[in-house]
Amino acid sequence: MGWIRTTGLAMLIASAPALAEVEFEVKGLKGALRKNVELFLSAIDQDSIEDTDRFRSHLQSEISTAMRALGYYSPSYRVEWQADGDDTRVTLHMNAGPKTVIAERDIQLIGGGANDPDLLAVIENSRLDVGRTLNHGYYEAFKSSLSNTALKKGYFDARFEQSAMKVAPGRQQAFLVLHFDTGQRYHFGPTTINGSQIKEERVRSLMPFEEGDPYLASQLGEFNQALSNSQWFSSIFVEPRLEAAEDYKVPVHVELTPQNRNQVEVGLGYSTDVGARLKLNWKKPWVHSRGHSWNTNMEISAVQPKIETVYRIPLEDVLKDYYQIVGGLRYIDSHDTVSTELGFGVERHWLKESGWQRTLSLRYLYEDYKQGAEEEGLMELFIPGLTYSRTRARGGAMPSWGDKQFISMEYADPLLGSDTEIFRLRGRTGWVRSAGDRHRGLFKVDGGAVLADGIRHVPPSMRFFAGGDNSLRGYGYESIAPRDSGGQLRGGRFLMTATAEYQFRVYGNWWLAAFYDYGDAWNDKPDWNRGVGGGLRWASPVGPIRLDVGVGLDNDSDDYRIHFTLGPEF
Repeated sequence: MGWIRTTGLAMLIASAPALAEVEFEVKGLKGALRKNVELFLSAIDQDSIEDTDRFRSHLQSEISTAMRALGYYSPSYRVEWQADGDDTRVTLHMNAGPKTVIAERDIQLIGGGANDPDLLAVIENSRLDVGRTLNHGYYEAFKSSLSNTALKKGYFDARFEQSAMKVAPGRQQAFLVLHFDTGQRYHFGPTTINGSQIKEERVRSLMPFEEGDPYLASQLGEFNQALSNSQWFSSIFVEPRLEAAEDYKVPVHVELTPQNRNQVEVGLGYSTDVGARLKLNWKKPWVHSRGHSWNTNMEISAVQPKIETVYRIPLEDVLKDYYQIVGGLRYIDSHDTVSTELGFGVERHWLKESGWQRTLSLRYLYEDYKQGAEEEGLMELFIPGLTYSRTRARGGAMPSWGDKQFISMEYADPLLGSDTEIFRLRGRTGWVRSAGDRHRGLFKVDGGAVLADGIRHVPPSMRFFAGGDNSLRGYGYESIAPRDSGGQLRGGRFLMTATAEYQFRVYGNWWLAAFYDYGDAWNDKPDWNRGVGGGLRWASPVGPIRLDVGVGLDNDSDDYRIHFTLGPEF
């Protein structure tokens, strides 16, 4: 019995440019075998290709290497040369021969990580089971994965005591021996923080580990991300000092650079709902050493100019628990609503481990308004509220998978100082799912109800209107609602809209879309409205840009509407 001993024969993973004058054709092989042989052949220097014994010997070596990588040690083939002027076709008629299977596998974990579940999982998923076809790529990938996992978990002294692959080509059998000594696992040592303008205890509250915890590289990444999410720093460097480890403890050093104390952003925006907008944002990522922040946003537009400010007070868990003091002034002159709103309030936020964010709030609303042809009033409300929300997404500007849930409840009562009694419930859900790289579906439902003595006891900002870019396309912005005796919009106590949209990737970040929208805003009985159409999507660097042409099937006219928006889809 003859033995071949090797320590790492892997598949070629990068191809050279296509040959201009000599073309190889492989017959008799399929799938991965054929692809790997073709990749090896494409890497051959074209100047060396000639019908000589020397080149045939080189060709045999390349073919054997490509076949062995996938567990075929006894292939046979015949070479056919065809010359046509300056062009030559080399055809390989191949027979893969018998496959080599793993007959024995001796994989052992030794040392402190012998029972580590993550290392055992690497072995379980190695694809090196007895009876499987030998694959050199799987063998090398397993070794790399085992070593990398050990390093990520703090087994810095880990090494292979034995690493061998033995092959008996005559018996079509392979024998693997891999003994991996993990050594002792290291732990986190002391953490030093330099350059922070924020009190150190505030910064340390972002650490997902403590001194003495088992080392885990992913927790350093979490710490780095938490520091970035705080927006306190312009530069962040979290480094394990492996060279300074003592008694199996790794010290961690954090180097920080403060963020600019004042940031001003100016931008232009446009949507068919509110037209052109000038945006001015003044942000203070940190007000003082306790890490409070302040953000003021102003928008100037023809129909909805507004100014809003938020002062954030982080608590012990900086990113998950905090208070916000909010305030704002908004003027609306849109369709049949003319309103001046002044509000301020206090919010308490909790971010749960499940990803749900809970917000408990108390806000004051002063609204001076004229609605339609018949209503004019002034209302003051003190409104406690409770909100739950969660957003999940993966896949960049236009997620390939994601969902968003939102539900809020608000209540105003004269016993709390309000002018009237109101209970308002609002809920939204949106889903994105993809099939492959070219097909994408978007589904949204939005609903709400407001309970009061009558619609006149509800300020316009708490009534429901449908229609527009993010509601029912094919209809004007907030143009769907009950109307008064003069034919002007009055607003509704109930809302329900739904969207189904299919998107197809045309090229790169460009998509085509077709949609169907359905819904209404009403007081006593819904009169459902339908909108259909199509559009174009671009996953731009600043977010999704959408251009739609919609037709309202229940409009009095057959006119179409163009809808243009920049921002999240749901």
